[in-house]
Amino acid sequence: MKTDFCSVSDDASPETGEAALRGPDCGPHPGPRPGPPPGEGVTVLVCHSCRRPGDPETLPRPGTRLAEAAERAAADTGVAVRRVGCLGNCKRGISAAMLRQGSWSYVFGDLTEDSAGDLVKGALLYAGAGDGFMPFRARPESLKRGLIARLPTLDILPSLDMLKDLP
Repeated sequence: MKTDFCSVSDDASPETGEAALRGPDCGPHPGPRPGPPPGEGVTVLVCHSCRRPGDPETLPRPGTRLAEAAERAAADTGVAVRRVGCLGNCKRGISAAMLRQGSWSYVFGDLTEDSAGDLVKGALLYAGAGDGFMPFRARPESLKRGLIARLPTLDILPSLDMLKDLP
């Protein structure tokens, strides 16, 4: 049998019953090819111009340092980290947002330069959530208390019309 990358041998492993993959692109190893990285499909936007109220205007700004740390923390996870200009949350900076196709988006504030690991942990939770919502109880504390907004996708807006008359 032929796959996109390898040939699947007809002899199954006696221990697992799985066929071995062999070929120039995959080399010999048991089982199916590894899937995408766990955070694939999630983008973290970090406001690189952010600073907390009262911080000096020196460069690099705290938002830039958080973005750099988040980029390092996200290496090999599949989570994309992008630097953006002002997210308009200056009173509760340092700010970041998380986006995922077909899911609600999140905006966080009150972050610190040390929040990079929390952003990546949250992004991985978000990526693994089948319903598209980041599980609240499992979130790092900074993403619980720092939640600014959760925004619906554009395709859900028509179904929200039925909720407008609720108290």
